[in-house]
Amino acid sequence: MSSAKALTHWRAPGRVNLIGDHTDYAQGLALPLAIDRDCSVTVAPRPAGAKGSIRAVSKEFAGEVTITTSTRATTSGGEGWGRFVIAAVELVQSLNSHPVNEAIDITVSSTVPAGSGLSSSSALSVALVGALADYLSLPLSKSELAKAAHQVEERATGVPSGLMDQLASVNGEVDHALLIDFATELVNPVKWPDDLAIIVINSGMLRALKDSEYAQRREEVENAARQLGLGSLRLATKKQVADNPWARHVVSENERVLAFVSALQSGSYDDLGLIMGKSHASLRDDFLVSTPELNELVANLISVGAIGARLTGAGFGGCVVALAKPDRADEIAHEALARYRQGASPAIRASAHAFRVRSASGAGPVGERDNSSGLQ
Repeated sequence: MSSAKALTHWRAPGRVNLIGDHTDYAQGLALPLAIDRDCSVTVAPRPAGAKGSIRAVSKEFAGEVTITTSTRATTSGGEGWGRFVIAAVELVQSLNSHPVNEAIDITVSSTVPAGSGLSSSSALSVALVGALADYLSLPLSKSELAKAAHQVEERATGVPSGLMDQLASVNGEVDHALLIDFATELVNPVKWPDDLAIIVINSGMLRALKDSEYAQRREEVENAARQLGLGSLRLATKKQVADNPWARHVVSENERVLAFVSALQSGSYDDLGLIMGKSHASLRDDFLVSTPELNELVANLISVGAIGARLTGAGFGGCVVALAKPDRADEIAHEALARYRQGASPAIRASAHAFRVRSASGAGPVGERDNSSGLQ
């Protein structure tokens, strides 16, 4: 039985996916980047007299979550963020082989925009699992932490998501993107150049994957692999999937990930833009996960001088990502956003906003950076 610490304070970054969406659950490839916006979780003992209860509060989200040994779990947040706390406590307890009997307070804070496609829920799941495991002196490797957080997110949302977001949050490195091979779960850092800025524009269209066609898309991809007699579409050829738009996207997107990395390493920035454009077109036309708003933002960014742009994440709303030269990035973001706000649906567009992101180190105790958190 592990012993509890006096206090733990963990952070886990969100991520922006540069290329390779809807490939992780098909054992494909992706190139995400952990960003300098994160979720932080503090776990501390409660005052005497509150035995066997866990209370969680958030600086950003309404409601308080209370978990007791007798009631198992009650939340005033309904279907909100409290589900993640409950799922994390249950998961860590199962790993720890005994109940969390200590009375503890959990405080959650996040700078990752919720419902934007930047993995706010994954950052929350990773930070919760990491902080609770650390508090109980339960050692977890990077892989174990990512997979545990993935289980938490699936329990909390019911969405059969892939592992990209959790692996990106756990393995983030400053000045690097992450080439992830989901057939092997190997993560290889790819140096990010100093002369390439990353712009994110939040469309203002919040989306919850459980309310989208995400699960249906995954089912289509897995059915396509089964019909070909393959374990996954990672083994399929372009010829084999030529008549199936869902599978065609996955196979071509894997090729684009490798081409993007090659162009990045050779400094062929024009090629980066072309590859991002083809990726967005595939997500829009074959995989049908884009929206008119995301398409408009991508077009606006290109027209005002971005090197390349595409939707990022699962789609159905959320954000687009663009690349630009650093000295023009703010101007490009401002102009593209201004044009977007002049369009239809002003209520949605009024909440749209743009910001630049930079690479960040992976999840770990606050104050410990550059993989010094003890995670292996």
